[in-house]
Amino acid sequence: MTAEERPIRIDIGICTYRRPELAETLTSLFEIAVPAGAELRLIVADNDVGPSARGLVDGLRERSPFPIRYVHCPKSNISIARNACLAESDADYLAFIDDDETAEPQWLVGLVSTAKRTGADAVLGPVRAVYGTQSADWMRKGDFHSTMPVWVGGQIRTGYTCNTLLHMRSPVVAGRRFALSLGQSGGEDTHFFTALTDVGGRIEFASDAMVEELVPEKRASFSWLAKRRFRSGQTHGRILASKNSGLSRLRQTGLACLKLGYCLALTAATIPSPVARIRYALRAALHAGAVSGTLGIREIRQYGAAEAL
Repeated sequence: MTAEERPIRIDIGICTYRRPELAETLTSLFEIAVPAGAELRLIVADNDVGPSARGLVDGLRERSPFPIRYVHCPKSNISIARNACLAESDADYLAFIDDDETAEPQWLVGLVSTAKRTGADAVLGPVRAVYGTQSADWMRKGDFHSTMPVWVGGQIRTGYTCNTLLHMRSPVVAGRRFALSLGQSGGEDTHFFTALTDVGGRIEFASDAMVEELVPEKRASFSWLAKRRFRSGQTHGRILASKNSGLSRLRQTGLACLKLGYCLALTAATIPSPVARIRYALRAALHAGAVSGTLGIREIRQYGAAEAL
């Protein structure tokens, strides 16, 4: 069989930790369109101390049109679960989706078609937040939980794992792993993709590769959003600190302080507008985290036994 005749092999990795919503995630994947000439397999990496997701996965096997590989990696460290998916995959592509998301029918087709068309090392798709009635008006209007890439100078310099496709044959992807030191604080995906682009890797965006995420009540608050932004800033600051030393590192800290002050001033100036005020306040939390990161302060813990992934 020639390379042109060989089926494209695609694995879909789902890292999970005590989340019953995994059933909805898997069910949505059973219904997705399969890219032309592709063979699919699902990899479920269970990060709980005990194999708590095994029964759920086994109960859905008969309904699945695709093989399912269950992997137990009991360390309550999201990087270990992500790395388990990387280690288990011998496919041409590996997609990641979170265990509280559902895929649109054309999700994988969108990711793969963009990867083939552009030759990118990684492709990101959008995550659309679905708000319940418990969410505040400012939250729904501002859509603060949806996820999109950030372009800098027309390029995507980093990424996320809640909706992504990795080209596993790419030399900048092969052998790359998520940092274990960030597996309980978060930011392991930012670190992974930043390192990828730092060595010349290219990330593209597939606007039609949509997944949805229901925002639970525990995340529908300003405090949760601020904590999330602060941690993201810490990771960014840590990356800056690793690339700069001495006076250059101090300049990065000073710049982050200036941005923090600017956003705090705009937060006060936009008090009459809830959406704008919250947006600037969250930007302030991001820059406060960046200050913390450039100073070498350890990231706050977000994942593990205290909170589901």
